[in-house]
Amino acid sequence: MHSDPVIRVDGLRQRYGDHEAVAGISFTVGEGELFALLGTNGAGKTTTMEAIEGFRPVHAGSVRVLGRDPHRERRAVRPQIGIMLQEGGFWGDLTVAETAGHWRAFTPAARPAAEVLDLVGLDDKARVKVRQLSGGQKRRLDLALALLARPRVLFLDEPTTGMDPEARHTTWRIVRDLVADGTTVLLTTHYLEEAERLADRLAIMHRGMIEQSGTVAEVVAGHGDRISFQMPERIQVGELPALDGAVPQIAVDGGRATATYTVNGVGLQAGLYGLLRWADDNRVALDGLQARSASLEDVFLRTATEGAAR
Repeated sequence: MHSDPVIRVDGLRQRYGDHEAVAGISFTVGEGELFALLGTNGAGKTTTMEAIEGFRPVHAGSVRVLGRDPHRERRAVRPQIGIMLQEGGFWGDLTVAETAGHWRAFTPAARPAAEVLDLVGLDDKARVKVRQLSGGQKRRLDLALALLARPRVLFLDEPTTGMDPEARHTTWRIVRDLVADGTTVLLTTHYLEEAERLADRLAIMHRGMIEQSGTVAEVVAGHGDRISFQMPERIQVGELPALDGAVPQIAVDGGRATATYTVNGVGLQAGLYGLLRWADDNRVALDGLQARSASLEDVFLRTATEGAAR
């Protein structure tokens, strides 16, 4: 990975009238890196992507792709990038092969149409009309067209929406291979598992600002592993142990109380060991016992909840 970032965003601000959709965000993406930009609805992800892709001018701050302004220097930047939008505009009566062939006419030094269709697993659909494709197959056609130019930088906006699990995993493999070959990828997705599996680094946006950023491990760290179980009938809340200072939160669902520990300090293994030792000493059965590490979903939901409270 080169020292100079392929994508650099410095203090980006974007407005719609009096509404500031993006409020001064900064991040970089290195060569051969996949960076996931996540966020709640209306967080500013799409506006940020459009600025980086060169579709809109920057109101304040700066954006650089391959060292150039993607809006003002679009002719220099555009041949080196591929863009997979949330929705592609296809002619339904053209076949898949015809669609890729027509798109090649607008793409300098394009790959053969058959090559990209094979790459995304649509070679057997080449003679099928686009209107006969499923939603997931249309998304794979979108990806094929974005890859025609062998882009150095690839923008993927919700790339696996509408795909079945098998097609989604196939798409992940394709994206991993592209990154391994040195392609820089900027991804937006609502599938948090997708970000966890693919991203080298990520940022979570809320109300126009980046609230969390780093590797998945860095972002998740400190958000707490959890241990939960159904409250034993003969045990009072005050009798439950404190696990290295962590006290349980009690929630009632369907008439049954559940105790949940968030073990930030002691860790999952040590917290579980302490709880089981207490249960053994007191001859208490812990029905419905669950122990799980913190996840990106936990961080995402907490970001949305805490942001809404501010």
